[in-house]
Amino acid sequence: MMKIAVITGASSGMGKEFVSRIMKDGIKYREIWLIARREERLEEIRKKYRRQRFRLLPLDLADRSQIDLLGEVLQEKQPQIGLFVHCAGFGVMGEIESLPREDQADMVDINCRSVVELTSLLLPYMASTGGRMIYMASASAFLPQPGFAVYAASKAFVLSFVRSLRAEQRGTSLRITAVCPGAVKTEFFDRALEYKDLPAYKKLVMADPGRVVKKALLDNRRDREISVYGLPIRCTRLLAKLLPHRLFLYFMGGKN
Repeated sequence: MMKIAVITGASSGMGKEFVSRIMKDGIKYREIWLIARREERLEEIRKKYRRQRFRLLPLDLADRSQIDLLGEVLQEKQPQIGLFVHCAGFGVMGEIESLPREDQADMVDINCRSVVELTSLLLPYMASTGGRMIYMASASAFLPQPGFAVYAASKAFVLSFVRSLRAEQRGTSLRITAVCPGAVKTEFFDRALEYKDLPAYKKLVMADPGRVVKKALLDNRRDREISVYGLPIRCTRLLAKLLPHRLFLYFMGGKN
């Protein structure tokens, strides 16, 4: 039986780009399950790729009862999952004291809790051979970021979670990767910049989403723990290892 793929955040941004890349590369799945809130966007994807069979799951991952619905579908269908890509998430830029409390709590909820719940739900259905798991983290995971504090902390959580998951699954055939790009040209910034402008240095290293996804799939096939696209972000990762974080925080912090 051919395996299925499960992609969250599939209606836009990096999730939609993963769908596009999979179709472009001709990777065969019996069915691709698309998870996102906006059903009309998912329908557009299905119409665009008519030769591929999709299962649309318009779920809000902030609602735990809807994650339970996914669990019921899994129990009913008993799929063999060959690929899980978790892209659902969002960020909002701004100082902690100036951001709505609800936005900050929602970031933790979607960016962290959904990672844990979906992983726990899907692991029993992951293929015994060749299973692949890809999690969208961020270069923000490498060090704290004043003005993007909650988002950076949530992505540090994702990176730590993936590293622990890889260790627990050592000896199995699962290939598990955290994708840690810098700023990427997607709809992500439509919401992220609601309260604060994008820093100039992030504009300079803005990456093409197609290239980030292409490298992420390649790095996952090679069973790499972290996928980092572009020289500036690779340098950032290295410097974050070598230099004390308080040095970065000194230059990044302070009132504008």
